[in-house]
Amino acid sequence: MRTKGLLFTGLVASAALAALAWQNLPPAAAQSVSPAPRLEVVPQSQGALALTYAPVVRATTPAVVSIYARRIVEERQSPFFNDPLFDQLFGDARRRVPRVQNALGSGVILAADGIVVSNNHVVGGAADIRVVLSDRREFAADVILQDEESDLAVLRLRDARGLPALELADSDSAEVGDLVLAIGNPFGVGQTVSSGIISALARSGLAVGSGRGYFIQTDAAINPGNSGGALVDMQGRLLGINTAILTRSGGSNGIGFAIPANLVAQIVEQARAGNTVFQRPWMGVTGQAVDAALADAFGLGLPQGVVITEMHPASPLARAGVVTGDVVLAVDGEPVNSPQEMMFRLAARGIGGTVSLSVLHGGERQSLSVGLIAPPETPARNRLTVRGVALRGLVAETINPAVIAEHGLEPGAEGVVVVEARDIAARAGLRPGDILLSVNREPLHSTADLERALRDPGRYWEVEVDREGRRSLLRFRL
Repeated sequence: MRTKGLLFTGLVASAALAALAWQNLPPAAAQSVSPAPRLEVVPQSQGALALTYAPVVRATTPAVVSIYARRIVEERQSPFFNDPLFDQLFGDARRRVPRVQNALGSGVILAADGIVVSNNHVVGGAADIRVVLSDRREFAADVILQDEESDLAVLRLRDARGLPALELADSDSAEVGDLVLAIGNPFGVGQTVSSGIISALARSGLAVGSGRGYFIQTDAAINPGNSGGALVDMQGRLLGINTAILTRSGGSNGIGFAIPANLVAQIVEQARAGNTVFQRPWMGVTGQAVDAALADAFGLGLPQGVVITEMHPASPLARAGVVTGDVVLAVDGEPVNSPQEMMFRLAARGIGGTVSLSVLHGGERQSLSVGLIAPPETPARNRLTVRGVALRGLVAETINPAVIAEHGLEPGAEGVVVVEARDIAARAGLRPGDILLSVNREPLHSTADLERALRDPGRYWEVEVDREGRRSLLRFRL
């Protein structure tokens, strides 16, 4: 919108700024301009153009911190140690050397007693964490909960009290075009504020950062070091945790992603309850987004929802009457258009209580109440650590819904899953996440079956394995 040679790009997009422009209009103009839509209000004075984010910045920056993390990582001493022949000749001796790795990021204080939220990729696995406030106070910190899937971690500052904290916004109320500020410590230069708008919502299915979920997209400049920092609205509330950018150069190209505040709130609640790992409601299903072809087949006017493609028999959806082929359209009235968005909506509501689902079942829309439960531990996982000669170094568990959720297995997975593989088990070719189907042609339904099969005194072994949906047969001799 161009007025008197000025290019005015969206500053009047918020109600507060529109009101300020309205107050500065001459009386005649005020009478002739309709307040709706608000984007038609044009600044008519120098005062209307003298807009500033300073009040929001003053209110929010004290609660945004810089995080310096140090972790010990082990590096391979030589590329030749990847070679199986070297493994047999030298074993594990001197294969890796420790190295100190430093990480820089940002965080947000959410409680006066020192509860801080950041990205898991900033603090995960750190041996030492130092948090620096905007007033230069420093605190040591401990990770009390971390979640790799959402790329969030909750820290507690030692001996902290009376700290400034941000209020959480309802991220479901955010709209494309809302003004936002990104606050963090990019490149380690010190606390920095950048402004922009929400450029998209419901970004999901993207491999950005360590998270694989649902994001708010913003064009506020986000750079390395901003990870874990705050995305705040014009009321000074936390709208999201900045986590990643899409870039080819390593710098900001105006496409950044933040984890919505509603999920942050649930993770902090679980951390305060004593959880060290974030627990999501278990649905026991897989699904796919409804595209144009599927929408036509289901008789939907537009592509929308998530069609259920696979379901565990114990799924709470199954108990509510949902079957494979049904389409989940909304969660508590909020539309869902991808599996990631559906799981985000459920995770943000936590475990316990119920949720209302809008489902297309048999060509008719239904509203169903579904319980939000933790993944059941039925049958018992009965962890087995193999110490005998055959498959020594193997740690395995009987597959149940909780094990499926922990290892990211398909809902219909059955049998025994490999948790750890060392020594003979590793040399035989087994890896964590492998599903053991049989040993020496004896089918495996539980770790008790595996234990019996390994009592065979023979020297020749056959292990049938399902690895990411592909079956293979491992043969070895002791």
